[in-house]
Amino acid sequence: MATNGTHTNGVAHNSDGVKHKPKIVIVGGSLGGLFAGTALKTHGYDTILLERNPDNLLHNQGAGIVAGGDTISFFERYDRTGKPVAVPSYKRIYLNQKGDVIHEQAQRQNMTSWDLSYYLLRANYDRIDSAYLEGGKLPEVRPTDGEVTYCSGCTVTAIEDKGDQVLISYLRRGEDGKEEATTILADLVVAADGPSSTIRKILEPEVERTYAGYVVIRGTVPEQEGSPEALEVFRERFCFFHGPATQNLTYTIAGANGTTEPGERLLNFVWYANFPASSPELDHLMTDISGRRRHITIPPGHLSASAWEMVKKLGHDKLPPQMAEMAAKTTAPFVQCITDVKPASKNLWMGDKVALIGDALAGFRPHTVASTSQAAFDAMGLVEWLDGSTDRQAFVKQTMQFAREVQAMGVRIGDRSQFEDLEIKEYIEDRNFASIIRQERVYGKWTEEGLDVI
Repeated sequence: MATNGTHTNGVAHNSDGVKHKPKIVIVGGSLGGLFAGTALKTHGYDTILLERNPDNLLHNQGAGIVAGGDTISFFERYDRTGKPVAVPSYKRIYLNQKGDVIHEQAQRQNMTSWDLSYYLLRANYDRIDSAYLEGGKLPEVRPTDGEVTYCSGCTVTAIEDKGDQVLISYLRRGEDGKEEATTILADLVVAADGPSSTIRKILEPEVERTYAGYVVIRGTVPEQEGSPEALEVFRERFCFFHGPATQNLTYTIAGANGTTEPGERLLNFVWYANFPASSPELDHLMTDISGRRRHITIPPGHLSASAWEMVKKLGHDKLPPQMAEMAAKTTAPFVQCITDVKPASKNLWMGDKVALIGDALAGFRPHTVASTSQAAFDAMGLVEWLDGSTDRQAFVKQTMQFAREVQAMGVRIGDRSQFEDLEIKEYIEDRNFASIIRQERVYGKWTEEGLDVI
């Protein structure tokens, strides 16, 4: 059992050696931070969550999510709302550019959405009620729950090792918009602040988030607005298309307020398209309606009309008609540059007082459909380590090997999809390989390198 003198299996000790529950601060209030917060609360840990967005609730990201095994396992273990989190998909199909089905295979997967997952997690973490709980319930309070505090408008600027604790410095934005410099001490800091993680940048300043040479264009269309031809291939299907410098996948997700009723759901499209760095087309696409050149994301409602017309024409020229229809009918598209963030050299820092999880540990390309599952898996592993049901070495190994293997896989299959002209069977094999569940995945020996000294 590893110990640094103040922590044993992550549990802090007083100077007299008596165990006590550590004071935990979570940095980041999106899905990763809420996975961690919900699990920690359920196991009796008190947490303070710092989210930089000034709004108490994050805005709907309008994104579909493939709910991998660890995501589903997390909700089965920790959700108290009773609300279904996913829409099932029973078959994978592949189209050619004419819209004909050229391959199909039976395969059950679960599809959810960012907003449904977010509101269910907020209900479980700090009992936020919302219309997303219709058909479920606001979670009960249990005497064994840890205390939770959700703090919006908190931008972390520094962390400092203070021996037994970590000093976190942040700017707290008040209702008047003014920022006040504030500090807080923690026994454990959970960094869940995404692929552009401030905490990781402090720990490893040489790490960069680099553009991969293509973007993802996303949007949704109400199920009832889809044509019969579109519904035939998208409804409860995971539908793919591969073409030169293009990949599109479309599937059904929960609709307004998380409804999973047939006819009231959404058709979610995810379209990868090459836009070379520094190209005029990329600059045009990433310049929003106010004229601001965005670096990573243009959120829903901020894409310029001329850029969207360019995108729709590209869809008409390159996509199967059913997928081009989705681009033409969506009313709130958004764009994200695909980036790479290599895994951190380790997940535990400052004598085990700082833990990186999810995208803050390793930024996966979305082809892996594993970013959400990574965050859920890391959060569950973190709690098991804190509780002592798994030891430190096992926690480090399982988290780091998964991060290294899947991040590298995402780069490989993403580059093959976007920059190579392959037979469809190879793309199918790549997708099937990416879908191997974590418990059955065989990691390369290279993923173990250096883990014994972390």
